[in-house]
Amino acid sequence: MNAPPVTVSLVQIFLTFCGIGAGSFGGGISGLIHREIVHKKKWLSDHEMLAGIALSQIVPGANVTNTCVFVGQRLRGVPGATMALGGLLSVPFVATVLVYLAWDWISSVPLMPSVVDGVAAAAVGLNLRLGVVGAQRSFPKIVPILVTIVTFVAVGVLNWPIIPVMAVMAPLSIAAAWPRKSAHA
Repeated sequence: MNAPPVTVSLVQIFLTFCGIGAGSFGGGISGLIHREIVHKKKWLSDHEMLAGIALSQIVPGANVTNTCVFVGQRLRGVPGATMALGGLLSVPFVATVLVYLAWDWISSVPLMPSVVDGVAAAAVGLNLRLGVVGAQRSFPKIVPILVTIVTFVAVGVLNWPIIPVMAVMAPLSIAAAWPRKSAHA
């Protein structure tokens, strides 16, 4: 992975992730992060971001917080990672405290179930968009298609535990994608 071509201030990182955290109702945050960091800000390449999201999903912890730490670290090292994570969590933390303080009143609003359903639908859409972007980069090759299908069937259809499935599929996928020396070298 190459170093980012732009210099981003710690304040920019913090404010960007505050905005992402503020707009992340119901999930779909990885999609928001991808859109903001790659397409709008152009701080990381699509390849770097997708690699970071993939890495964030295989290390312990919440995928989204791992992704924030990845982006912040790529941009400005440990201080950048700290600002990204702090920014992502600050607005939702305050909002959650305020919502729970007012929960009795909020839960009595008749349209609230519809609002929650709408937010959940938007989150599913953002995650599908991110899946499509990842698929477009990987699917011209047969191995990523096979890994995706086998993983989906094993976890999504057969309900096998994800850790053993990933313990098998991740090394196979990495081995298949590993660069090889050409015969002409």
